[in-house]
Amino acid sequence: MIKLLILTNVAVFCAELFAGDELLRTFALWPLGISGAGLRSGFMPWQPLTYAFLHANGAHLVLNMFGLYMFGRDVERTVGTPRAWLLYVSSILSAAFAQIAFTALSVLPAGPVIGASGGVFGLLLAYAVLFPNRMIVPLIPPIPMPAWVFATLYAIVELALGVSGTEVDVAHFAHLGGMAGSGVLLWHWLHGTPRAS
Repeated sequence: MIKLLILTNVAVFCAELFAGDELLRTFALWPLGISGAGLRSGFMPWQPLTYAFLHANGAHLVLNMFGLYMFGRDVERTVGTPRAWLLYVSSILSAAFAQIAFTALSVLPAGPVIGASGGVFGLLLAYAVLFPNRMIVPLIPPIPMPAWVFATLYAIVELALGVSGTEVDVAHFAHLGGMAGSGVLLWHWLHGTPRAS
């Protein structure tokens, strides 16, 4: 699954280079009620899925694919491919709905959102739940820490940046939404099904 997602994202990015803004108009996640000329477009039902395959630039793509590879491989090996797909899709959908909700409440500026970050954050949370004590060395700061600490700190930073309105061109609440979707699904898998004694 992870290899297929990476290849698909790279292929779509190459298509973006040739198609220009047309892919953004049609497949980025637009807020409800946005329409108009130029780059302006409107919300369509497929956008809560398709936005996750578009990226702003090469660095955006590389960072997301690195996170996808780093966390997704072990999650997929542990829960299996069908559940890994479900986890990833639920994360990008919950990220999209969080973004739509916060934009509708005027907490966020109205504009299109793109990127696989919501899915990557969902996989990060799953990784931290499944391998809480596995050591991770983040790029910044390069300090080894357990996966659960890394995921917790990352979530706190995203919440602080979202609430403070810092880095308004980053969808912080979508990242948290991706973690929330993953968390609900993981909780259901780990606690929602009765176990025989």
